[in-house]
Amino acid sequence: MQADERATWLAFVPICLTGSFYLLPASTQQNLLLQFVPQLAAYGALVIWWKSNPDALPALGIARGSLKQGVGWGIVTGCMLGLVNSTVILWVVPVLGGDVLFLAGTPHAQMPFFVMIPWFTVLIAAGVELNFRGFLFGRLECFCRRWISTVSTHGLWLGSIAAMLMSALVFAFDPFMVMTFRHLHWIAVWDGLIWAALFLRWRNLLAVIAAHAVEVMILYLSVKAALT
Repeated sequence: MQADERATWLAFVPICLTGSFYLLPASTQQNLLLQFVPQLAAYGALVIWWKSNPDALPALGIARGSLKQGVGWGIVTGCMLGLVNSTVILWVVPVLGGDVLFLAGTPHAQMPFFVMIPWFTVLIAAGVELNFRGFLFGRLECFCRRWISTVSTHGLWLGSIAAMLMSALVFAFDPFMVMTFRHLHWIAVWDGLIWAALFLRWRNLLAVIAAHAVEVMILYLSVKAALT
């Protein structure tokens, strides 16, 4: 698929919009609609890319007969990240003097239990992973592999590493992520790296959706128990 994949440059549309968001005045950045512009643009770019590549599903990590492959690793990864990040947020950050009490007022924490677990969590994970891993990471990997291969014999693995770093940073600096989770948005950098590595290993979107959903459930329950 990657050898003849077209329109990979579309991955840079949400990247540019994410960077442009931080050029806006601080008061303008509080606009909720503007915070979602990069993600909405990413879904639009995904549709255009889809129409440009007839056999797009496998490139997104969606292939008939292989959806269950790697899901076990996704669940294990989600449990590990959930426990680690809960410890960092509820124990390490406060010890270092960071504020975490604001988390009780975030939209996620305010969501009713039987809405957030599991329905909304799974919905969020599916949408976010389709965007940031299936589309963004996959297209960046294809683009970077092609470009780096023209100047280096190690273009394949260097391209994958470059795509992992870029997609993780774009994920961590997503405007809604930063505006909602403030200084804690940096935690999303290693989340993005690990989820990209999981996708790279299995090429299975369901695996990273499972990892994301399980981690968010653990974080939600931990924050609820500690701060409410």
